[in-house]
Amino acid sequence: MADSHSQSLVAKHALLDAQILTETRRPRPDEIILHALKKQKLKLKETIARLTT
Repeated sequence: MADSHSQSLVAKHALLDAQILTETRRPRPDEIILHALKKQKLKLKETIARLTT
């Protein structure tokens, strides 16, 4: 896996994690947004795992 590509995926994963945390800390988190963010994060995690093995 290309190092810059790997770093980009890891950075996107961290950004999604931060967005999820921000949304969950709101007084009334939007469950639809949370679901979409978590789904994106899982797909990235799977991609990273596939590329690193």
